[in-house]
Amino acid sequence: MNAVPNPVDPTPEGDQPPISPAAERARAQLHEEIERVRSGVEEMLAEQSAAGAEDEALRRELDALREDTRLFVKKRTKRVERKLGGRIDDVEQRTERLEARIDQVESDRAAAEVRIHTATERMLDELLQEIRTIADLFTRPR
Repeated sequence: MNAVPNPVDPTPEGDQPPISPAAERARAQLHEEIERVRSGVEEMLAEQSAAGAEDEALRRELDALREDTRLFVKKRTKRVERKLGGRIDDVEQRTERLEARIDQVESDRAAAEVRIHTATERMLDELLQEIRTIADLFTRPR
């Protein structure tokens, strides 16, 4: 391996030949390139830290939006549940009224059947009585 001379101390040591002007130019270009890469890396790190701050701000905003959305959905869900509960209560009340009305109609129908049966029975009894009276008239001696 070749030893690279110290850039801080460009003086040759011992048995090494002096550095040529081309090597000096190459060394200067290398130092410029290293400095350019270093500043580029520093800029990139600064952008990343700024992007990290922007990412954090976006993350906080996203979290706030998520919380707002969660609260909105919760509020809407409660409202819909209340409305639905009210509608269900209305349907249950109407169902109870209809059931009571059906019970009343069935009761009225049963009472009407009893009245019809009683009236028919009375009418048949009266008819039978009239027929007996007529039959008695025919069976009497003259």
